[in-house]
Amino acid sequence: EPAPARDKEKIVEQQAANLSPKEHLDQLFAALKRERDADKADNIANEIRAEWNDSGSATVNLLMQWADKAIEEKRNSAALDFLDQAIALKPGYSESWNRRATLNYTNGAMRKSMSDIEHVLDIEPRHFGALAGMASILGDSGNDQAALKAWERFLEIYPANRNAQEQLNTLSEKLAGSRT
Repeated sequence: EPAPARDKEKIVEQQAANLSPKEHLDQLFAALKRERDADKADNIANEIRAEWNDSGSATVNLLMQWADKAIEEKRNSAALDFLDQAIALKPGYSESWNRRATLNYTNGAMRKSMSDIEHVLDIEPRHFGALAGMASILGDSGNDQAALKAWERFLEIYPANRNAQEQLNTLSEKLAGSRT
């Protein structure tokens, strides 16, 4: 590898190290929006998820780990307690709301799940995981038009996601068919 390319990589790494978490996230989202290769986009999305997983609070991070372990062990009420505590300690942390939305969805509590998703999107409007959850709930409840809009929002943020593309196409065809 030629020296200028190596130097350029070092400079990019140094710049990344100097970024605030928010600036780093903004950079990752810009890359995600540009990336057309599904596998490369998936790697960027995983980096974004890794950023989201750090609340900036050791206590909240620990509560989140406990919640994950409880979910794994099918101890859903314990998991809800941990997530409720994480939310109470740091209401501006989107991932605790998102994890609780997923758990409520799993438990069949769709209204609660949707309410938590709305909190996630208030905090982080680019949360593609929450948008996918919203689209699923809307689709499950037969609200295809609103589900379509949620998938469109998802794809504005994460255009290379194959699942979202397929969901959008299926819903578009379904809605087009119901109009004829």
